[in-house]
Amino acid sequence: MITIFTPVYNRADIIEKLYNSIKQQSFKDFEWLVVNDGSSDNINEVMRSFIAEGVINIRYFSQPNGGKHRAINKGVELAKGDLFFIADSDDTLTPDALHWLNYYYQQVKDNEIFAGVSGYRCLPNGAGVYERPEENVIDCSSIEYAYRYNSKGGNAEAFKTEIMKEYPFPDIEGERFCAESLVWNRIARKYKLRYFNKFIYVWNYLPMGLTSGSIRNRIKSPTYAMINYSEMLDSCVPLRQKIRNAINFWRFYFIRKHKTDFKISLRWYPFAILGYLCFCRDKKILEKF
Repeated sequence: MITIFTPVYNRADIIEKLYNSIKQQSFKDFEWLVVNDGSSDNINEVMRSFIAEGVINIRYFSQPNGGKHRAINKGVELAKGDLFFIADSDDTLTPDALHWLNYYYQQVKDNEIFAGVSGYRCLPNGAGVYERPEENVIDCSSIEYAYRYNSKGGNAEAFKTEIMKEYPFPDIEGERFCAESLVWNRIARKYKLRYFNKFIYVWNYLPMGLTSGSIRNRIKSPTYAMINYSEMLDSCVPLRQKIRNAINFWRFYFIRKHKTDFKISLRWYPFAILGYLCFCRDKKILEKF
């Protein structure tokens, strides 16, 4: 079984589009697991109406607002499926999304070097979010994929639930945004994904969504950002990217509230100057919070 997981926060007015796309799936062996992350709208009523229809297997839970990463941790804890597939409340799935996830997962499910499978995202007009490779199948880690194929986030990954349980998102008090890439990169140091050349996920950009507020979210949760960038300094990525990671590490270092000790190589200390300049530029954003 596949667990489609949706964290929801004040999206009662748009989640029906996702629900309709899930009902249309050609592959039927799935559950839709929804965690309400402290919404203040009428999402409870909306979800009860979906459940009352009895069309698909829906499991719905609520928790205090803690951010998407904490909702994911809760979803992994509750999931019953072999695969864990995140579908955000403002996006939709193609009708054959789960079919292709299952098809390629069956090829690698018993192979211990694979953490899961991944298709691609497209826009509502059917165009790819970013340029994708021509190969039908690619087997590699997500870090290797990102830099070999210049990926910018146009993938739609489904991870083995048992592996997601091995790599929970860290819980830092007072911070509510942790980029999913932190955990995906940790998984990539040990496991591969099977990338297949199919559109399975329709990305609908919302002006107030998490993606649009990426920098603002990192400013409000600098420790998570620093952990992510510091770990990437020890990853097998191009030097140019490591320099960017070093600059961003220091950029959020000057904002941090938690006095966590970060052990990074002395070679990255000179980039603190550039990081400080970025911090100064971010001050105007920081003053809004």
